[in-house]
Amino acid sequence: MANRRSFQTLTQQLYKATLHPKPSSSLQQLRTLAQIPNFPQKFLQPTSHETFLTPNLNSSSTHFTTYRHFSSDRHDNSDNDDESEEDDSDYDDDDTGDDAGNSVLKREYSPEERETEAAAIGYKVIGQLQRSDRVFNPYEPVFAVIQIGAHQFKVSNGDCIYTEKLKFCEVNDKLILNKVLMLGSKTQTMIGRPLLPEAAVHAVVEEHALDAKVIIFKKKRRKNYRRTKGHRQELTKLRITDIQGIEKPATPTPAKTEKAAAKEVEKVAVAAKKVEKVAVAA
Repeated sequence: MANRRSFQTLTQQLYKATLHPKPSSSLQQLRTLAQIPNFPQKFLQPTSHETFLTPNLNSSSTHFTTYRHFSSDRHDNSDNDDESEEDDSDYDDDDTGDDAGNSVLKREYSPEERETEAAAIGYKVIGQLQRSDRVFNPYEPVFAVIQIGAHQFKVSNGDCIYTEKLKFCEVNDKLILNKVLMLGSKTQTMIGRPLLPEAAVHAVVEEHALDAKVIIFKKKRRKNYRRTKGHRQELTKLRITDIQGIEKPATPTPAKTEKAAAKEVEKVAVAAKKVEKVAVAA
């Protein structure tokens, strides 16, 4: 083992002595002891960025070439690098998507296109809410199951729900939610197949808001790959104002209890006594 190491060290020193244009005294002495002739300078110049000419230690008239690959060469890992570049480009596109979306002009929809897209989602815009409108009614014991987009909600008048942001509607717009799946009250229940054609739920747009932030974290083990992103879903706040298509039971007025009636009789008697005292004093 020691002989092999010494031979490797000697071979490296001889190789340096042959390539060095101005060898030191120790290298020159080593070259003299080994009886290696001085090669011309043109043989020592590299023929390319990855090929060097090295002398043959056994023969002074012949030479052989050795190939060395540098870190700048990407011939072997070209496929892997392309894949990594594609992955990075995808995420770069996602990061710059908002800027690109802002720079592109928004599409202008015709009134017919707006109505058709809104009907596909499950609503229809009537108009702006006016101050003279009395759309907020007292609570009624009626409920409805409606569908907006891909989500279903059970609502009563006066309830507040959050849906994914609805296009073509602004704050204080009055909406009619057409996709009613079910209506119910204390006396009857109506189930659609799948919809109830004559039922409708009225609502008012109160706000366009953002949901809480959700963190999306991606990682690949042992690949030095990590991506962290945040997302806030755009929402629309709706206030249900009325449910139509079912008979609404009359809300009975609460009957007065016996204690309340007795208290009223006592108050009337006390007031009559006061009136009599005032008349006698006069």
